[in-house]
Amino acid sequence: MKTLHGIQGMLFDLEGVLYVGERAIDGAVDTIKAINDRQIPHRYVTNTTTQSKASLSQKLQAMGFPVEPHEILSAPAAACVYLRQRHPRACYFAVSAAIREEFREFPTSDTGPEVVVIGDIGRAWTYDLVNHLFQMVMAGADIVALHKGKYWQTPEGLRVDIGAFIAGLEYATGVDATVIGKPSPAFFQAAAHELRCPAESILMVGDDIDADVGGAQQCGIRGVLVKTGKYRPEHAAASAIVPDGVIDSIARLTRYL
Repeated sequence: MKTLHGIQGMLFDLEGVLYVGERAIDGAVDTIKAINDRQIPHRYVTNTTTQSKASLSQKLQAMGFPVEPHEILSAPAAACVYLRQRHPRACYFAVSAAIREEFREFPTSDTGPEVVVIGDIGRAWTYDLVNHLFQMVMAGADIVALHKGKYWQTPEGLRVDIGAFIAGLEYATGVDATVIGKPSPAFFQAAAHELRCPAESILMVGDDIDADVGGAQQCGIRGVLVKTGKYRPEHAAASAIVPDGVIDSIARLTRYL
């Protein structure tokens, strides 16, 4: 990869870039500390919807990363901004208990919501739940997806993500979901706004060529792909997206800045 010039701000994905499961990727802590030492403005952008920003910060700090909650831009936080702008009459939240409190300001309904909000719920997915969501959407509710990821990396290997359930609901109902997290342009624009840098001077570092690199590039942000986490060479080779750089891991990032 060639040297990257004119970088004034940086965005980092979390899972698969800084860590996998409960283990930091080799060299990742030192890289983040180096970014701090160079005083490069940065944020952590994540589609994770099973942990609050506070709990994510605690997890990262336990692994040695100097990350504060205000430095994390999460899909649930972005969804709250969207819902405040929309003022829905009532919502139904299919989200994990860990982040349910983040939506406490919004009225809820199990029968006639205006918006159905869907996040990661792991093994709680059942046919009855999918059918209930289907019925609410068929009755007029809109779908708000905290993200539409295909899969993610775990210590046990790849696991299917909520994008499969979102796509199924879209197919069955004929209703397109409003996607809040990456690769939504609004998500990257919000991150750029927090950094207060021109888009072309920002670098996104991620393990997902579609959501991370492709999403960033749609907004004029440069994208570097790391060969860790969910990265698979065959998928990257088949993609029409061309990263601005590809590196073995985040541990090699600073040598190109």
